[in-house]
Amino acid sequence: MPKINLLEKHVCELIAAGEVVERPASVIKELVENSIDAGANIITVEIKNGGISYMRITDNGCGIHNDQVATAFLRHATSKISNGDDLNSISTLGFRGEALAAVCSVARVEMLTKTRDEQSGTYYKIEGSQEIEYTNAGCPDGTTIIIKDLFFNTPARMKFLKKDVSEGNACANVVERIALSHPEISFKFIRDGKQVISTVGDNNLKNTVYSVLGREFSNSLVEANGENAGIKVTGLVCKPFACKSTRNGQYTFLNGRLVRSGTVVAAVEQAYKNSAMVGKFPAFVLFLTVPFNTVDVNVHPAKTEVRFSDEKRIFDSVYATVKNALVSGDTRPEVKVSAPTFNKFERMTTAEYKQAVIETPVNEKPQTVETSKPFVFRSEQDFGFMKPTKFVETVVVTKEVETVIEEKTVEKLEKPQKPPVDVMIEKTVEPIIEPEREDVILIGEAFGTYIVAQMGESVYLIDKHAAHERILFNGLKNTRKIEVQSLLTPVTVRLATEEHEVIVNNTELLEIAGFEVEDFGNFTVAVRALPSTLLKEDIALILSEIAENIIKKGSVSVEAEDDLFHTVACKAAIKAGTKISTTEMQNLAEKVLYSKEIMYCPHGRPVAFEIKKRELEKMFGRIQ
Repeated sequence: MPKINLLEKHVCELIAAGEVVERPASVIKELVENSIDAGANIITVEIKNGGISYMRITDNGCGIHNDQVATAFLRHATSKISNGDDLNSISTLGFRGEALAAVCSVARVEMLTKTRDEQSGTYYKIEGSQEIEYTNAGCPDGTTIIIKDLFFNTPARMKFLKKDVSEGNACANVVERIALSHPEISFKFIRDGKQVISTVGDNNLKNTVYSVLGREFSNSLVEANGENAGIKVTGLVCKPFACKSTRNGQYTFLNGRLVRSGTVVAAVEQAYKNSAMVGKFPAFVLFLTVPFNTVDVNVHPAKTEVRFSDEKRIFDSVYATVKNALVSGDTRPEVKVSAPTFNKFERMTTAEYKQAVIETPVNEKPQTVETSKPFVFRSEQDFGFMKPTKFVETVVVTKEVETVIEEKTVEKLEKPQKPPVDVMIEKTVEPIIEPEREDVILIGEAFGTYIVAQMGESVYLIDKHAAHERILFNGLKNTRKIEVQSLLTPVTVRLATEEHEVIVNNTELLEIAGFEVEDFGNFTVAVRALPSTLLKEDIALILSEIAENIIKKGSVSVEAEDDLFHTVACKAAIKAGTKISTTEMQNLAEKVLYSKEIMYCPHGRPVAFEIKKRELEKMFGRIQ
């Protein structure tokens, strides 16, 4: 057999570096996490050429003492754990002590660092694990690490790096995610001399999301906050209509660490079921805080995958928090209209224009007006379309008015106060009177599909089918009481082999939705009863769809029941283009607008869109 050789130290380090240093982005991740562990609240990351030729990470953390700088670059040298028991309760982002050792083995590294109790800092230079320079230097508190020429001594690994643009994008992605995980820290990311990310560090997650992911993403989010069985879940989740076509907008942070968790994703997506559009995925930024001894973060070299001791508890906590956030924080989609710009002078007659010029003030001081009459402020409507930018008028109070004010004040002071209520007297509790709801005014119908209604200061467009489908679905799911029509003559339906087996084996599930089905032999079933809202002509299609849904799920579960209710509600709902009476439209509109539960159809499509009066006035140029 071949001779077994003991590898030299520097060769071992090159191999071990591969566990941590795959590309510039992995270097950024490890070193920024070290900065966070060092207590920094200002961190700046700068890269050039995708980070391949140059990376610099600067922080204002605790720094490294002069006599410990060289030790920090050795493998498994760390201040974060000291024995095996510490691995069961890891509270820091880094803990293995491999980051600096791995980086310096494949790059040229320089460090400037200073602790707050030192008079001067330390400059340390190391290339390919070989120490080059170790001297005192002047520098601010904190640490700056410069990495040059990544993989300069391992050209084979250089071949696996992508173009500078791709590597730079990966670095930006890392900074974005870490910035989201720590809204209390101010992050800056400079790419080829241009600042592309900047967060305030004010501990406001919404502000951080705005800075990192943009205004549109930020405006689509609602707050989520919950705690159950020692598991705290906080963050932001998107409104159902803002779900995305991919899972790229999903960010999960566990005890401040970015992780991937199928359990969390499954819980969130389950909470959106019946609200999110089919084929769309919810976007979220969620923080889980759990006891450190209930999670293992040491199952992956990059620490991005974790293992929970109780997956079900995590699932239930996330599901409940997100579900509550959607119920309490979601609002109807609002239509924003682009207001055309008008020049007010273009709409004036010659006489109006001359008068406007005369009345327009030219940077004059406001006139002083003496009056003893009450001053009446004019409303904006009095000015018509030409709303003034400012209306200032000074009122001087005369002696006569001043005397009246004094008399009124004395009268008010001398007026006897009501005696305090005797707390010993038994009181009767008056019933709470709920405020009257706004009337829903039916305007009409568009294209035989959309109801147009007004309530308060808004106009709503309501999808008849989607609204009716959601109402029926909620009724089926909440009450499980379905009106059933028995058929004088059973309807026989021939199904495919697999469909027949599924239907026959799940007759109890079908009974929940109002179907009475029995095996008729030869891959045929006999339907003796069905929900009263359905037509006999639809039975074959409905049974086939129900069977297909159960086959996809692989087993009967709560989801299978929901799918069954979906099918029944969809088939029974008013179809687009179907004429209904004015009374029916009025009732449907009231049910939708008076209930926050009727926001989306079971397939996730919006039931209604809102157009505020102000948006219409902007569109027609009534207001600016």
